[in-house]
Amino acid sequence: MNKKILFFLFGIVHLGCQKNNPEEQLEHLTGYWEIDRVEIFEDSVINYKINATVDYMEFDSNKGFRKKVKPQFDGSFKTSDNKEEISARIENDSLRLYYKTPFDEWKETVISAEEKKFSVLNRDGKIYYYTKFTSLLDNEDEEEK
Repeated sequence: MNKKILFFLFGIVHLGCQKNNPEEQLEHLTGYWEIDRVEIFEDSVINYKINATVDYMEFDSNKGFRKKVKPQFDGSFKTSDNKEEISARIENDSLRLYYKTPFDEWKETVISAEEKKFSVLNRDGKIYYYTKFTSLLDNEDEEEK
């Protein structure tokens, strides 16, 4: 129990140390993202080497959505009609993402967001680290240059 409290406090302190402007953070979130790693506790991290699904996020002003998509070998994506509505708000100098589906509502706090990576703290105290998705075709194009 004490580890959870310490981890949560670490997350809050970590959030306070970030230099990112919340408005600039939001500008970076539209795009295809894959989970790089999840920090469950300070000394417990799950690394993701391969992701079968990718998160696609799109924002127009402070409203947006997130969908799970499956990359295909031809560079396209398989998707469904399911999506999570997102409302972005700046609260206490932090960017908060409020998600809503027909089944649940929750909030995440953006820790940092840049052009090629971002991280969020979820309601369970876990920190998710995302990197910009690049397909295998993108890598082949770079090798040919």
